Amino acid sequence: MKHLFKAEANWTSSPNPEQSASKFSSKTHQIKIEGKPILNVSAAKAFKGDPSLYNPEDLLLSSLVSCHMMSYLYVCSQNGIEVLEYSDNAEATLEVSEDGSGRFVEVRLKPQVKISNSDKIELALELHKKANQLCFIANSCNFPVLHEASCEG
Repeated sequence: MKHLFKAEANWTSSPNPEQSASKFSSKTHQIKIEGKPILNVSAAKAFKGDPSLYNPEDLLLSSLVSCHMMSYLYVCSQNGIEVLEYSDNAEATLEVSEDGSGRFVEVRLKPQVKISNSDKIELALELHKKANQLCFIANSCNFPVLHEASCEG
């Protein structure tokens, strides 16, 4: 079974007030997905983008956090675990090479979960591995997605 997702990017050249030479333009652009609010995006601050806007690195990390959480909630429901709270303070490490290319080298998800039954804490922690196996986004990455999970009942 295959599903198709579409996104439209729109950018127009405009001077970047932080650059003295006209060779640099603003990196702010819009992503449009049918039926959803427009997403204003820029480069990360480190790459001379607008720090008040989301950047592709933010969005990749956010996708991993969100997908893992949804996969985790799914496997918990399959195993009779009621999740009461879920939060994550994830981190992604990006390395930039001398030639300007770069790549993520790892992501660390740090989910903190509260469940209704403290007798199932060990299983709840173990289910992060299953959630990672099911996560569409993690399965699409060429870098490790690590988990430092905690759980309380």
